[in-house]
Formats: sequence, structure tokens, C-alpha cells
Amino acid sequence: MKAINSVRGMPDLLPDQTIPWQEIEEEIRMVTDQYCYREIRLPILERTELFKRSIGESTDIVEKEMYTFSDNKGESISMRPEATASCVRAGIQHGLINYGKHRWWYLGPMFRYERPQKGRFRQFYQFGVEAFGWEEPAIDAEIILLAERLWDALGIENHVYLEVNTLGAAESRTRYTKELVAYFQDHHAELDADSQRRLHTNPLRILDSKNSKMQALIDSAPVITDYLTAESQENFSELCDILTALNIAYRVNPRLVRGLDYYSTTVFEWTADHLGAQNAICAGGRYDGLVESLGGKQVPAAGFACGMERLVEMVQQIEVDPNFYTVTVFVACMDKAGIRKAVEISERARDHGLEVMTNFAGGNIRRQLRQAHKSKSILVIIIGEREIESGTVTVKPFVTQRPQRNVKEDQLMETIWEELEYFNLAL
Repeated sequence: MKAINSVRGMPDLLPDQTIPWQEIEEEIRMVTDQYCYREIRLPILERTELFKRSIGESTDIVEKEMYTFSDNKGESISMRPEATASCVRAGIQHGLINYGKHRWWYLGPMFRYERPQKGRFRQFYQFGVEAFGWEEPAIDAEIILLAERLWDALGIENHVYLEVNTLGAAESRTRYTKELVAYFQDHHAELDADSQRRLHTNPLRILDSKNSKMQALIDSAPVITDYLTAESQENFSELCDILTALNIAYRVNPRLVRGLDYYSTTVFEWTADHLGAQNAICAGGRYDGLVESLGGKQVPAAGFACGMERLVEMVQQIEVDPNFYTVTVFVACMDKAGIRKAVEISERARDHGLEVMTNFAGGNIRRQLRQAHKSKSILVIIIGEREIESGTVTVKPFVTQRPQRNVKEDQLMETIWEELEYFNLAL
């Protein structure tokens, strides 16, 4: 019978692959706690109208990339392609966003139907933060600082680069868009098919084109900073001043835009030097009109989303740690009597907070030691016939040069702690 494989572009994360994910997720929880952002968990399925009204019907996501279907009652349902709209929907539905200020974060799978390639999948994971209720540019700075603190915790702070821009308030953006359309209309024949389609639906997205043949044309296009109102310029300058005062390195990129219609004023993006063409790991900005457009009050808001696959890949490329071990204690036993003793010893070690992998298969000790090596274990506890008869266990340091020791069972935990202390000093 033919085997069933996973859906293309929706990869499995096997047990040995989830370890770096778990470590990064733990850092995310620690950093978001420091900034008092609280976790929100959102459904994968939403009404399609949510994304049409928020992301924009003329965007590539809504036009080409959403997984959309009709349910049994004929209602159009979509698998979420991003989570900001879902956060806003939840905040309005449960009466939260319209009253008071909120800081939230989320982590989970998103879905977009596009050609799978390195760094881009049809099911992918995003971590993001959202802040509702603050008009001040200081909240934009706080979100950026939160991300910078996460990069520092992950050891990648010297390998990511922050770019910032402002799209201006509605008045600025309307004036600029009019000039941009006129410019590209004069060069219509030089635009590729996607840009020609976007010209009258989402002209700002032309600036984000990766078509190398259009770069000279884009470089000569009008820049939005020439069309900002005094208020928009003041808000953007205040954000830049905060970042400068806190020694956050950044570059103003007047061509930086976002691919979703709801963004306004501040936008920002971190790129990496280790990821090739798909080098953006985190992006966001302000979206002050989104809550109102989805049925709430006029509420200022800002946030970002971070691609987990690219973040994991980057951490693995940069921080290759030869002393990375996944199992503290591996318990090896030879026969049924040893298995029973192994269960007792393993539970005792877990009672002391240790991570323990117990081998119940018995058999050749060399084979078991190879398994311990594959599991990247620090210590191996061996329980054979001799140990059972004498009421002892053999403690074998697996990654240091110290000799193995045969100790009484009541001395086991003391011996384990001694070996782990030596191991930590040897790192």
C-alpha cells in the first residue's frame, strides 16, 4: 500500500528539530514578560471577510494565497494568513480593545498558498506582539526595544539590521500615492506584470518589488519623506530620537513599505545577513485605523510579526554550540531486573529536577552507549548484573575525561551532582 506523505509546503518538525524551537520560545516568554505583554491564543479558522477587510482585497495574500473554503452552511472560511486581524477581531468581540490599553503577544501557525522554497512554507509559524491604545511614538519604540532584547537574548544582535520608515498619516499618504501613481504611469511599459496590476490597487507595493530590472526605476521614484505633514514628520523624528538615545542602531529607508493595507505612519523591518534572498526575519509598524475598520472604535495600535522558521535557522547558523547537550542522564540496563531498578533510579533523579532518558530495551552495553551518544547525554548510569547484586550503580561521565565510578545507590544523587558541577566548570 502506498505511503501517505505530508501536504507540500507543510513540513513536519521532528523531535530532534524542536529543541531549538523550544529554547527560542522560552526566551520569547521571558522577554514578553519583562515588557508585560500577555499571551493571546487565537483560532486557526476565521471568516474570510475578516482578512478581506483588514489585509485588503487587492493584496497578493487575499487574491492568491489564502486557503479559503465554504463550510457546511455555505459560509466562506479561511485559514489565517496572519494574526493581527485575528487579535483585533478578538479584542472587539470580547469588549477589550474599545476600553483600556492592552499589550498582547501570540505564537502559532499561519497559512499561505505560495510556492514553497527555502525560508518560505505554506504552513509557517509566527511570533508577534500587538499594543492597543497608545498614540505616542514611544510605544513604537517599546515594540522595537522588545525585539532588540530578544535578539540579544538569542545571541544574534550583531547579525540583524533595523530599517525604519514612515508612511505618513492619511493626508500625507494620499498626496504621495497620487504622485507615485503619476510617476509609474509615465513609465508603465517598464513595469512588470505584478507592478502594472498593483498600480491602481496598491501602488506602494511596487516599491517593495524584488525585480532587479526595476530597481533603477524604483530608485528614481518620489520618496514619501517629501510629502509628510509637519505632524507626521514630528512623530517619526520623535521615534528616531528615542532609538538614538537608547543606542539602537537603525537606518531610515524611505522605500520601506509593508505588504498589508492596514499599515500607516511608522513601519520597520529587521533583515539578516545569513538567510539569502528571504532575509527579513521580523517586520511591523503602526495600524491606527484597523480597529475602526473592523467595527470597533478609533484605537491607535502597533505591532510586529516574526517568522519563526527564519529565526530558528539564523540562531542555528550563528550560534553553533559544540557543548550543546540535550539529555542530562541516560540510564542503561542489561535485563528485566535492571529495567525495574532503572525505573526506580530514573524517577528518583526526576524528583530532583533532572532530565532523564531511560533505556528499556536492555542488551549490548556498547549499543546503549551509542544511543546515549546520539542523544547527547552528559552522564550514563549503568545497571548490570554486578550492580544489582552489590546494590550499586556505575556512573559514567560521558563528555568529560573523568573516570567512571561504582557507587552505592544512596550515594547516587550526590555523585550525579558532583559530576554535573565538574561538567559545568569544564564548559
